[in-house]
Amino acid sequence: MTTVEQNRGTRTEAAEIMPFGGWESTPAAEVFGDRKTLFRFPAADDPAPAPGRLLAMALFGAALGLAGVGVGLRAMVTVIGGAAFWYVPVLSFFGLISVALAVGSFLSIHRPTLPWALLIAATIPLTIDILVAALY
Repeated sequence: MTTVEQNRGTRTEAAEIMPFGGWESTPAAEVFGDRKTLFRFPAADDPAPAPGRLLAMALFGAALGLAGVGVGLRAMVTVIGGAAFWYVPVLSFFGLISVALAVGSFLSIHRPTLPWALLIAATIPLTIDILVAALY
């Protein structure tokens, strides 16, 4: 057991290796090298986001998720009924882009406008998914 503990890296060593600031120890350390850290997991001593902001983002994310589930159910019915070869990859691609943007918005919750911009950007590929699923 002691050999595992001796070979284990510390959080500060991980911060030097990782390209985004997931292991920062203080909320003031927003600079990684010569560029600002936009996405990071909150540190233990970070201030909590405002409850209203968190609730609004969670509701926005839930709406995106429910719309994605609707697209998925419609796609499943279409695939069972026989769909073109491009149908599933196109829906999957735009769906994954939307999910990645939504995840990025929650990782940047301490920024003033970036989370909202990412959530709004996540609606664009989801809208494309809805249009493809509805029109096919």
